[in-house]
Amino acid sequence: MPKILFFVLLLLFVNACNQPLKKWFLTTGDVVNKEKIDSDSRFRKPGRGRECCRDKLSYIPDTNYLEHAPVKIIRLNFHIMNAADSSQNFREKEGVKYVKSLLGEANKRLLNNHKMKLPPGNQTPVLPPRYRFQLTPKPDDAQDDGVYFHYDDSLYYYVVKGKNQNNYSRGVIQKYGIQLDTVLNVFLMPHHPDSLASPTYGGYGAGIALWNAVKLTGAYKKNIGPWDMQKYLNHETGHIYGLTHTWKYNDGCEDTPTHPNCFNNKTRPECDSLASNNFMDYNVYQNAWSPCQIGKIQYNMSREKIEDRKFLKPNWCMLHDERHIIIRDSVHWKSMKDLEGNLTIEDGGILKISCRVSLPKGAKITIKPGGKLILDNCKLHNACGDKWQGIEIQKEGKRKGKVVFWGLPLLEDMLNQL
Repeated sequence: MPKILFFVLLLLFVNACNQPLKKWFLTTGDVVNKEKIDSDSRFRKPGRGRECCRDKLSYIPDTNYLEHAPVKIIRLNFHIMNAADSSQNFREKEGVKYVKSLLGEANKRLLNNHKMKLPPGNQTPVLPPRYRFQLTPKPDDAQDDGVYFHYDDSLYYYVVKGKNQNNYSRGVIQKYGIQLDTVLNVFLMPHHPDSLASPTYGGYGAGIALWNAVKLTGAYKKNIGPWDMQKYLNHETGHIYGLTHTWKYNDGCEDTPTHPNCFNNKTRPECDSLASNNFMDYNVYQNAWSPCQIGKIQYNMSREKIEDRKFLKPNWCMLHDERHIIIRDSVHWKSMKDLEGNLTIEDGGILKISCRVSLPKGAKITIKPGGKLILDNCKLHNACGDKWQGIEIQKEGKRKGKVVFWGLPLLEDMLNQL
């Protein structure tokens, strides 16, 4: 009899330890709505999130969770402007080679951020900017490579100063721009030969950002190589995404101090220790992005209604299985995000979401037994007009995934609605 009892108890124990895993999509009955809202919160509209969602510092990449900030891709095309006789800029084969090398150098700089030189002795962290450039041809033309050549005696040139100054003019953009609603157009324009003939003109490398286009000059006539021209491309793109120069005005970042704008450390006596290497200054280096600057760029890239977001490749629309985010400890998302894969909260993991988060088409949030999701007056949706699956709750025995509502979170575009 004791042996029979032993085996019965053993069988019960084994069954208790191997209870089947149950899964279902979130229902209103699963929501815990009893936890008090933090005392300093101020609700705006449902789903708008906290003040942190508008704080640029919330968008600084966390090196512990870089996968939580997917790399953004800026779509570009290039226009090489030339005179009618082809004498003032690159020929076509040479021009395509230059553009591809320029993009390679610009992305290389983005991959290799440097330590800030200012202020002297600073301990400013060196963080990855988390964005890249990609040459983007017209999708309906198999012969298109995204590099265009135009021969126009009245519009090919770039004049920085004087009575024929045209750097602010959008005429060349309006005439030759391609995919202006989704692709940032870059115009490589030579200085006018009459301007270069003047001893007071200079004819140095230069650029300007004009909303949906960038003009760059100096590459051909001044022999500025791709390794150097990339500085102008990165600088002007910084303007496109909301950055200003750091030496002249308060740019809204405490980690970019004002300074005398030295081109290098030998320009003037005070430049010995005050030469900047920030990419938004005019200097020989232009190889440093500060954390705050990165935060401002990422913030503007995350804002759904800002025009410059349309230049980003919408990798967040389609599900990428290899970009699955897994939460294993306590994490608080205080910034808007566009995820590119599924999201899973493991046993012991806690994720608090306080801002807008987009899930790609067909994606789901999985909360495993012992995991917890806190929706803090946030918005979960699909930013591309499609549907994501919803929130899957998992239960094993008495333990199950937990969802807590704080305030009035919005859950939109779900195939499996509450």
